[in-house]
Amino acid sequence: MKNCYLVLIALIFFACGEAAAGKKGKSLFNGKDLKGWHVDVPAMDNDPALKGPFIVRNGMLVSLGEPRGHLITDKIHLNYRLEVEYRFPGKPGNCGVLVHSSTPRALYKMFPQSIEVQMQHQSAGDFWCIAEDITTPDMEARRGPRAEWGGTEGKRRNIKNLTDDSENPLGEWNTMVIECLGREIKVWVNGDLVNYGYDCTADRGQIAIQAEGSEVEFRKIVMRPIKKLSE
Repeated sequence: MKNCYLVLIALIFFACGEAAAGKKGKSLFNGKDLKGWHVDVPAMDNDPALKGPFIVRNGMLVSLGEPRGHLITDKIHLNYRLEVEYRFPGKPGNCGVLVHSSTPRALYKMFPQSIEVQMQHQSAGDFWCIAEDITTPDMEARRGPRAEWGGTEGKRRNIKNLTDDSENPLGEWNTMVIECLGREIKVWVNGDLVNYGYDCTADRGQIAIQAEGSEVEFRKIVMRPIKKLSE
């Protein structure tokens, strides 16, 4: 009987621990190396000696910006809340987090099939459709003429965010939260809801971080499973 009680107590503690871990979330970056990720940089195909653009520095993940490419999770994810803390330490720049990523180099022989959540300075929260698509309120006002929409080269792939004044001053840390549930995506920047889309053409995939010409530091990349989108 005593052993049964001990087993029951152990199961309760395990369940509580699992619940707490789920609420807190799981870091996708261990602060030491790129375990759990892989790099796709086209320029490295013909020059294996070329230094990759993603490094770990002072416990942070750093995208050096060049050569251009992506750091991609090994695993596929769905129904999650992703919290990212980032900053441009030097000059204003460009970067992005790609969700529902799948086929590599689907656009311009560089970008994987995905929905990009833009981090470019003063445009954080824009959507970019990369061989996928998503619907937003006021779509024509934010994307342009319907006949020109698309996810391939030459099409209107950019859907503007709802506000460009949610970012902190250059050099300060920003928090971006991306919620993906089913075929909906919501994005917050520093607590402001800056974009919302639905009827996405994908509902799961890998997560990717860009090297797109600018140095960007990431001190937090945490994922938490969700079942209901936040308001």
